[in-house]
Amino acid sequence: MAQQTVMERLEILADAAKYDASCASSGTAKRNSKGGKGIGSTEGMGICHAYAPDGRCISLLKILLTNHCVFDCHYCINRKSSNTRRARFTPQEVVDLTLAFYRRNYIEGLFLSSGIVKSSSHTMEQLIEVARILREEHDFRGYIHLKTIPEADPELVARAGLYADRVSINVELPTVAGLTRLAPDKSAGQIEGAMGTVKDAIVEARDARRKFRSAPKFAPAGQSTQMIVGADAASDADIVGRASTLYDRFSLRRVYYSAFSPIPDASAVLPLKRPPLIREHRLYQSDWLMRFYGYAPGEVQQATDAGGMLPLDIDPKLAWALKFRDRFPVDVNRAPREALLRVPGLGVRAVNAILAARRQRRLRLDDIARLTVSLAKVRPFLVAEDWRPVLLTDKADLRTLVAPKKAEQLELFAA
Repeated sequence: MAQQTVMERLEILADAAKYDASCASSGTAKRNSKGGKGIGSTEGMGICHAYAPDGRCISLLKILLTNHCVFDCHYCINRKSSNTRRARFTPQEVVDLTLAFYRRNYIEGLFLSSGIVKSSSHTMEQLIEVARILREEHDFRGYIHLKTIPEADPELVARAGLYADRVSINVELPTVAGLTRLAPDKSAGQIEGAMGTVKDAIVEARDARRKFRSAPKFAPAGQSTQMIVGADAASDADIVGRASTLYDRFSLRRVYYSAFSPIPDASAVLPLKRPPLIREHRLYQSDWLMRFYGYAPGEVQQATDAGGMLPLDIDPKLAWALKFRDRFPVDVNRAPREALLRVPGLGVRAVNAILAARRQRRLRLDDIARLTVSLAKVRPFLVAEDWRPVLLTDKADLRTLVAPKKAEQLELFAA
């Protein structure tokens, strides 16, 4: 067989990396090259795109070190029993690609993951070597996200955070039963143990930085994880509960949800069809409710149906409001922030604007209309100076009246 060129391997390994959604770069420490000899930056305007907290788009080279793997996870295109084309980079080749892409202004950082070759610890050493060469030999100051391998030696997992801005360890599936069935080579205990190791290292590094400014940083953008949705029988309520537990136990920056995608020569234990993409979106919305809107996990789970599934035609915030109509309407001129955040159609920015404006004057319905995309969605749930919904909130067909049209379904609470 003819030896593959670098570009051929790049094509294979960049395509193989597309299934990993957890490549966002928000929360990283800012570094630039001004006044020094280093190259790269996590600042400025930016072949994968991630977004910083202020909305900047950051372009990342997103590849696998190799798609060879000794594991046989049923849902993975790179499992050892798959007949996919294989390729492999050396650490130096990944370094050269990263620098070449950066110098052409294609990227601002690197997202690096890998299949497992030889052993988990051997592969983890290779991933760390890429980051070490970039940081120590080339003074690379751009963003680096390393996907760590929970089965590797804990010391190696901990070392990754000394070079990477963010590290992530995928929990893979929402339930232990699903993981046991679909990823027999993986252990839920090992995965959570590795996440705990990273969390402890992050906390220790922050404490050390408070005492000694010269103390090394450790994964300043924190850690994240990813769950596959729709590959097993887990309901949305199960997934919401699992995500909440992960946030609480490991102080994660993000939990990412990735809709299961059928793969060639798939195992018979996998579903024949992928779940609706809107389901993935609804789970992200539920995640937002817990992180930014003050909803407890149990409240988000109350928005599900009898089978524990979130409705696909309306967002979970609206679904919750329709179930608990006794909490509405909310007076926009008197209600506290917590109550306003529960009004369907009002996002965080809209609520902040209402709180600022009502210090000056009484707000009318026209004022609210300027802060939301769908006034029809908002009206049944609020009281304004010139508006009271009267019996509208209690109408039997209210769901039909407030459900968004198909073109509007992907709005995230219409902030």
